[in-house]
Amino acid sequence: MAKAIDKKKMEALKKKMKVMAAKELKKAKAELVKAGKKVEDFVKKNPEKAAIISAGIGAAVGAAIASLVAKKKK
Repeated sequence: MAKAIDKKKMEALKKKMKVMAAKELKKAKAELVKAGKKVEDFVKKNPEKAAIISAGIGAAVGAAIASLVAKKKK
């Protein structure tokens, strides 16, 4: 009997967790859309700065990857 109750509680908890996760995912998506719009606005207003920032990020990511690849070869 105790196992049946525990199983019911677990199922109810799983459903509740799925609902909560879906709500949080929806919030996160909305925030990402909002951030994307801000980035688009920044790029439209400051194309030179955006290009320089992008190049810097690309260089940093490239250097990090090159460093990781070099470590793997050793």
